[in-house]
Amino acid sequence: METKIKGLVHSVLTELERLQYSRQTLVQYRTVYRQYERYAEEERVSDHSIEFADRWLVNKRGIDIAKIGLDSPKKSTANYQYYLPIRAMQCLTEWQLHNHLPLKKQGKLAKLELQPSFEKALESYKTVCKENGYSEAGTYGRLNRIKRMLLFFESQGLTKLEEITSDHISGFVKTQIELNSRTVATMLSSIRCFFRQLFMTGLLHYDLSEDVPQAKANRRFKIPKVWKTEDVQQLLKSIDRENPTGKRDYAILLIIARYGLRSMDVRRLKLSSLNWERMTISIVQNKTGKALVLPILHDVGWAIADYLKHGRPNIKNEYVFLTHTVPYRPYGVHSCGLNAVLAKRIRNAGITLPRELSKGVHALRHTLASTMLAQNVSLPVISSVLGHSSMKATETYLHTDIARLKDCVLDPEELLYE
Repeated sequence: METKIKGLVHSVLTELERLQYSRQTLVQYRTVYRQYERYAEEERVSDHSIEFADRWLVNKRGIDIAKIGLDSPKKSTANYQYYLPIRAMQCLTEWQLHNHLPLKKQGKLAKLELQPSFEKALESYKTVCKENGYSEAGTYGRLNRIKRMLLFFESQGLTKLEEITSDHISGFVKTQIELNSRTVATMLSSIRCFFRQLFMTGLLHYDLSEDVPQAKANRRFKIPKVWKTEDVQQLLKSIDRENPTGKRDYAILLIIARYGLRSMDVRRLKLSSLNWERMTISIVQNKTGKALVLPILHDVGWAIADYLKHGRPNIKNEYVFLTHTVPYRPYGVHSCGLNAVLAKRIRNAGITLPRELSKGVHALRHTLASTMLAQNVSLPVISSVLGHSSMKATETYLHTDIARLKDCVLDPEELLYE
């Protein structure tokens, strides 16, 4: 295992070049590593370690990882001046432990080509996903997990499927150890299905799925973080609807706030989904594949109509919401455009949200569910509105109803002296 700082730096920069990182990004990484190497020389240290890297971050960059996100809003990993040094040190550690850099961004995966043998296997699995009726987003996620693993195998010098062993699989799993248990369990499930399919189609002569380790996932849902109702109202009220972009953004955020639709379902909302005679919106949910029919509420109807008549680019396209930059087009299947819309509108509205509160559009969905619960709407109705596939997902919102939870508090003295 390589431990020398200079050797690790050279290996990491070489790998970043192989992964086709931009020239500008490589320059930034080199600058960080030169500063780290100078500090190591000053301290007369030649070996890299997590402890020494943390000391450099604190002493030379003023970054205490233990306090990131707890003191100043500017000091967060979302701020590049803090993210880059931390990520650069993580890369050294990852290479030291695994001789591999797990990709953090999905876009990088699409640019990288696989060895012919691996590419053939991935295409075979892609065909199976389509035949099994997996959603486009679901197939995309599965293929990304598999490609991440195949890229790891290539970084270990493998070029053919027959060369893969259980040790290689275990080595890849170790690189994903930082992920939460549910993510790891999902990834292992995809890998297991992939190898089983290769065996069944004859691309592999032995079943490697049996060598994929087991991982127990924590199936408990996280308690949703919800907005205050007045913040949602302020957000919507602040949007300038005198311009096309404002009309679009208002309609999008109003739909999510009123119906709790998922981002994908809003992005892929079609003109044919709007029935103005019956005043309904009919969609097939991308995540669950279930049909959902919603009434067009008065304010939602006016917002959509205003956008279609006075804001939407005049082009032929089946989707309701389009980007407002040339060339005009619908939002991509894997686009984060709606989160960008929300982030922009939060800034313009001057709303200050707690750091632990999600700033994505999914938070508006959580907020709607919590508000309905507070208004005594039954769980089955909330589940129906949100399009949950089971009541278990909806029941997690019970934990957000603080007023009712207070009624459940027990008096210790009554229990002890009863």
